[in-house]
Amino acid sequence: MNTSFSAHYVRSLATSSPLLSVSDAAPNSKKHSLQALVASTSQPLSSSDTRIALKSLQSIENDHSSALSVADADGEEYALKRAVIGRAVVALYAEALDIYMQEASDAETEAEWWADVGRSRQSVAYYFLQTIPLRAVNMGRVVVAALRTRHVPITLSTFTPASLRRLFPSDSALRPHTLTTALFPHLKTHPYTIARPLTSPEPRSAGEKAATSFVSWAQSAIGVVTLPYELTRHECRVKRTDLEALRDARAEVLGALTGMRGELAAALDAAPADTQMAGFQVDDRLAAFVDMLRRAASGQLMSPAATPSSSLPSLASAPQSLLASVQTLASDSLRAHRAQHASYLAARGLRRPARLTLLWPRLLLLPPLAVLLVRAAYRSRAGIAELARDTGETVENFFRDWLVEPLMDVVKTIRAGGEEGVIVRKEGVTADFNSLERMTLSLAKDKLKYNQTQLAALSAQIRLGDLTPILEIYEEDIKHPLQSAVSGTLLRSMFVQVQKAKVDIDQALAGIDKLLKSQELTFAFVGVAPAFAVVYGVGGYLRALWSGGRGRGRHGGSRRRAAVWAAMRRIERLLVYQPRAAHAHSPSSPPSASSPPASSPGTAPIPPLTSGLLLLSVAQLRAFAETCLPARSALKEGFLEDVADLEDPGLGRAEKLRVVDRMWKSWGEVFGWGRMHG
Repeated sequence: MNTSFSAHYVRSLATSSPLLSVSDAAPNSKKHSLQALVASTSQPLSSSDTRIALKSLQSIENDHSSALSVADADGEEYALKRAVIGRAVVALYAEALDIYMQEASDAETEAEWWADVGRSRQSVAYYFLQTIPLRAVNMGRVVVAALRTRHVPITLSTFTPASLRRLFPSDSALRPHTLTTALFPHLKTHPYTIARPLTSPEPRSAGEKAATSFVSWAQSAIGVVTLPYELTRHECRVKRTDLEALRDARAEVLGALTGMRGELAAALDAAPADTQMAGFQVDDRLAAFVDMLRRAASGQLMSPAATPSSSLPSLASAPQSLLASVQTLASDSLRAHRAQHASYLAARGLRRPARLTLLWPRLLLLPPLAVLLVRAAYRSRAGIAELARDTGETVENFFRDWLVEPLMDVVKTIRAGGEEGVIVRKEGVTADFNSLERMTLSLAKDKLKYNQTQLAALSAQIRLGDLTPILEIYEEDIKHPLQSAVSGTLLRSMFVQVQKAKVDIDQALAGIDKLLKSQELTFAFVGVAPAFAVVYGVGGYLRALWSGGRGRGRHGGSRRRAAVWAAMRRIERLLVYQPRAAHAHSPSSPPSASSPPASSPGTAPIPPLTSGLLLLSVAQLRAFAETCLPARSALKEGFLEDVADLEDPGLGRAEKLRVVDRMWKSWGEVFGWGRMHG
């Protein structure tokens, strides 16, 4: 099936191939068969459906291959055949886009894997450890093949160092040894140069000679120890370079293919030119496009304006030649390219090693480690059980004491409505105030001889906190304290002030109580907030650990968003840098890295290599939008519109740079591109 890129790219072409006007000729079985075939190809065709349709068309031609004169040829039959061939060509065009897109993407993925291995010393050393069995098997095959060639019996003594030196003598000091190339096959095509130290002056004394000899011996020993590591790192670098060159070659063809959509659209929309012989039509433009597509599939990048390599088919065989060319493209050219690509990768060993090769150290260490862990756990089973019980009780107490009960208290607080006092009760404050009022009125009645009107006025003053008459009595009594204490009202006035102080304290506590009651719900939530924070933090960490490791999360997770950020940066760099290929490349021998281009105006067309590399990165954006963004959302629709603008071959470099700038501004904050690090 077509990928989303090719399906979107050829969607407008799938509805092309207009039929010619129907002739007045009577319908026959051939027309009925062609009409049924056209109806069956109305939907976009897959790779297998395309070949089935071409075989069906060829079968119809073979079943009705009567020798008709050119004058008897029916224009409607030709239009039906042209519609089937046109739809098949569109499907093959989409298949070619898929093939080169997939091959370039796979090469880029493998190159990134080798780059990741080569960045770290630990990764290089671990990769060498992982591939030791594979290298040993390769060396064993070389040794066994050499023994069989020389008719030497295979025994254990033949594998000694002395026997191997006699079996594989070193031809040249500048060439890698046969066994070395067996261990590191990349040395056959990419020799590794060993840096030698500069020659030092001739030592004069015996001490200097001994020191020089020791230093040379130490350097040789270190070189022997580190040589496997250096060769392994060189292998990673070589394979990364080869894969990047292969990616550039496939991307260049991909860019050329995308630039051919205009020719295909013109060939499908144009009416075939009539010859002087009535009833016969020669479809030059469609045949030319098929020939261009065949050359592009073969890696022969030529100008789209170039004429087909084959001469114009004869009048009697023009439709059959077009059908034969399309069948050749479907059955031979594309399949041959797939086979050549696979054989090239296998011959140079550019793919990463098999999964079993990468996992055998872990699989080898896992059983003994598992046995040790099981034994240690069995010996400590009592402590582990106690730890499990304590952990369970801790979690249970945490949820009960810090979550459930505080939440229940919050519910009770909401239901109670803050009516009950926390520090003092309303009744106690009222009782103390009434006692103060009675004591004050009694003293004023006895000492000041107040009547009912004056007592009522004094009662109103007391409610306002004004005890001036009582204070005046107290001021007079302290002038003669002993006399007033024995026969006066000093003690009564003092007790009134004590009661007044008590009432003031009650009122202050009542104010504090009212303040606490007004904030009681806040205090309740503050009490439960730390527990909620702990649960939220632990739950978020576990959720991120579960979903982040599986590539999910908001908008695909941080790793996916970081990959999209890198793709956006690469797109902008490609549009600014615009790499160009130095020459065309064949599929069996990919080119070297592209050379930097000369500066060109912003209106100049984008080179095929730049266009292909651009589509690789844009394909990552489309895959991200289709898999990670919410379905049927404005976010997804807007992002895909910008992606379609980047895919449009009609837009030049300047327009696409404006699209990239718009995407940075529109989606940078949404996807957190401004916070990407490392």
